Amino acid sequence: MEIKSRFDHFNINVTDLDRSLAFYDRALGLKEVGRKEAADGSFVLVYLGDGEGRFRLELTWLRDHAATPYELGENESHLCLRVEGDYAAVREYHRAMGCLCYENHAMGLYFINDPDDYWIEVLPMK
Repeated sequence: MEIKSRFDHFNINVTDLDRSLAFYDRALGLKEVGRKEAADGSFVLVYLGDGEGRFRLELTWLRDHAATPYELGENESHLCLRVEGDYAAVREYHRAMGCLCYENHAMGLYFINDPDDYWIEVLPMK
């Protein structure tokens, strides 16, 4: 059997939804494209998009999760986004935001971390 699939979304859980929404908008230009809220207030799902493709980043806020950071293990998984424009200027912008957490000069890439310490690889568009 051959199965065809397409990427739909990637989920991360966040401790402060408003803070995370502000971060993803400011750092990467991702905008809210959908939202689902539980009738009892137990969770909120917010979908972010880049305005280009169909792939979405799902931010999940859980009311009953303690206001402590999520355990991310060794944090080896990551999201990757490509950015348009002057890559060096974008990197300096992220450095000024205080979210640049790792640079690999040999490979020409860097990572930023979001408010919940998820790592995001940032590459140039080309």
